[in-house]
Amino acid sequence: MKIKTNINVVVASAVFWIALIGGACAANNPVPGWDPNAFRDQSTLQIMTIGPEEGEHWSKLWLAVIDGQLYVRLGDRSFGRIQKNTANPYVKVKVGDNEFDKVRLEPALEMTDKVAAAMADKYFMDILIRHESHPMTARLVAEPAPSPAK
Repeated sequence: MKIKTNINVVVASAVFWIALIGGACAANNPVPGWDPNAFRDQSTLQIMTIGPEEGEHWSKLWLAVIDGQLYVRLGDRSFGRIQKNTANPYVKVKVGDNEFDKVRLEPALEMTDKVAAAMADKYFMDILIRHESHPMTARLVAEPAPSPAK
């Protein structure tokens, strides 16, 4: 009888700790599927901006993951679209099979050189692209989409 009680305590403790650890991991990533390290091997992502006259537009961009953060380098056209984006500071992002509705595009001036180096290492064609204008280097940060009204 005493052995059965001890086993119940051990099992209950294990369940408690597993639930606690799982909850902590979920709290660290409030946006399901958003894991920049998992996007590292993707060659491109797409961002959707909303222009005041043209509406929705998807732009394809190269990506770099540095220290667990997702970065893009914007050329003149994509930077222009970001400046006119009526949903600013948010864009919609597609990476692989994942789509994220509310992603903040943060200027990351301090990362310009690191992102350029990561792009040069990752993309052979950067030997040409690096000489084009890149007015913005940005960090992409997903935020939870608002819950639908009940």
